[in-house]
Amino acid sequence: MKNLKILMTAFIVGLGLLSFTTTGHDKNKTQKENVSAKGYEVGDEAADFKLKNIDGKMVSLSDFKSAKGFIVVFTCNHCPYAKKYEDRIIELDKKYKAQGYPVIAINPNDPNVQPEDGFQQMIERAKQKGFTFPYLVDEGQKIYPQYGATKTPHVFVLKKENGKNIVKYIGAIDNNYDNPNDVSEYYAQDAVNALIKGEPVKMTKTVAIGCTIKVKK
Repeated sequence: MKNLKILMTAFIVGLGLLSFTTTGHDKNKTQKENVSAKGYEVGDEAADFKLKNIDGKMVSLSDFKSAKGFIVVFTCNHCPYAKKYEDRIIELDKKYKAQGYPVIAINPNDPNVQPEDGFQQMIERAKQKGFTFPYLVDEGQKIYPQYGATKTPHVFVLKKENGKNIVKYIGAIDNNYDNPNDVSEYYAQDAVNALIKGEPVKMTKTVAIGCTIKVKK
């Protein structure tokens, strides 16, 4: 009887340890997933990528040897917000590419969920609008979660520092998606202007306004 009690006690303790270990493992896994899904914050180093451009060539940030930084914009074909901003994105590229801050546009949407955002449609849209910048496809949807992009459009202004691409601004392009004539706050433009002047960015983060990124479930 005494031996039976000892065995029962050991069994209960063992179950408790197993439960604790499993719970701890799941908790750590969840924490890692949350950190991964969170994306970059201002001051973080943004990892480089290699994505297919509309001309079929693979493009990386490291290809732009003379760049001082980048205006990375997650955008797409179909979203009404993204369409409203296309001309302004082109203007950003025209204005700042020569000053070392080219636009790099990335389409993060799954074309199986939103067929208008397929690769062929990207080619046609870029030609129609006269895009002056790379328009890359996030095949496998691996890059936008790293950045933490949630909308189209969603902007990340990066600056090269000691060989690293450091995030300096995250958010919206400006404060009026509907009408460029009614804009009173030029968030992305102000951020790049500050970096060019060697000044700190005053507004480092805003809320991106746009369509949700289309992910296959």
